[in-house]
Amino acid sequence: MEALSIWLDTRALGSDLHPKILSNSRIAVHELIPAPDALKTNNKWLFSLFAPLKVVFQTLSLYYTLGYRTPPANWLLVQNPPTIPTLIVAQAICFVRNTRLVIDWHNFGYSILALKLGPTHPLVRISRLLESGFSGTASAHLAVSNAMARVLKDSWGLTAPVLPLHDRPFPEFQPLDESQRIEFLGQCSETVSFLQDIRSGNMKLLVSSTSWTPDEDFSLLLDALVSYSELATSAQSRLPEILAIITGKGPQKEFFLSEIRALVDAGKLSSVHLQTAWLGVEDYAKLLASADLGVSLHMSSSGVDLPMKVVDMLGSGLPVIGWDRYESWPELVREGVNGCGFHSSQGLCAAMARLFGGEKQKLRDLRQGALLEGQRRWDDEWDPVAGKLLGLCA
Repeated sequence: MEALSIWLDTRALGSDLHPKILSNSRIAVHELIPAPDALKTNNKWLFSLFAPLKVVFQTLSLYYTLGYRTPPANWLLVQNPPTIPTLIVAQAICFVRNTRLVIDWHNFGYSILALKLGPTHPLVRISRLLESGFSGTASAHLAVSNAMARVLKDSWGLTAPVLPLHDRPFPEFQPLDESQRIEFLGQCSETVSFLQDIRSGNMKLLVSSTSWTPDEDFSLLLDALVSYSELATSAQSRLPEILAIITGKGPQKEFFLSEIRALVDAGKLSSVHLQTAWLGVEDYAKLLASADLGVSLHMSSSGVDLPMKVVDMLGSGLPVIGWDRYESWPELVREGVNGCGFHSSQGLCAAMARLFGGEKQKLRDLRQGALLEGQRRWDDEWDPVAGKLLGLCA
């Protein structure tokens, strides 16, 4: 078997490549030339000016990498988004090299762009046309949800095979037994000072991973924690305190950190200890497996994608409560089985109070459901779908 070529912009990953990719002799990584920092901006109006220049640079970089640095292949598998210029260049390379294109759909690029510019912006409309137009000639499509597969077939009119392929947790995300849990909590800098309270049940560990972006409204969780703290400090309350650890990086992080400091100074988080962290994959996986409850704030720009963070939580045996106002949510989290949904800060607060207070058995039942859901792994999902499509599995 020839080497598998991967082309990527490592600066866009936000983390290092997985060691198993780097150590595999059959995988060749070709790093893309990154766009200049001068073309990066969070300003809406400057973005409209810089975006076309950035696209030109990325087009040349990607075409050079695919056309001159990698050997011809039978298949070209492209994850979408990003859409522009990836799909356009991929189609050109596939035409020149007689290669079959497979698009791995994780969301719609135009819907993410709409979060920054608004749904009626000309660049969003252009992105939508390019995304639908340049996806139509692909040989096959993989969709991250059944709902996305339906949209691609019914609304986009794709005639090539559209195969649902749900994300599954990586091997690092595994449940821990109680002794392993206590060992990790005693070593983790964010939890070690609260270990005795966690062990006694006087404190619950809540974890949320966020990209600190507009499609994840962190104010929902912050407002819910303020309301929970008010309940926990009220007369005759038996609610435990919460240690909430928020992981991730993103553009709105500093803003919310200042909000958190103001709430702490005002005494509105007296029963909540809120910390932020940036952890490696191994420690992050152990943190999830050690927590009592996971929170997803993902709202889905398209309504049909699914958050990988929830997949990781379930793979670690962690029950999840999350924003549920999008079509694909029930494909991943089954209400009352491995998690539950909310659609307001009041609903999130009520769920935390219910599971940490009066319905502790329900929380244990949800954990069992998460453990069961997490048993299905990548090979179980990949082999009968993508593996069969690519001729790698019978």
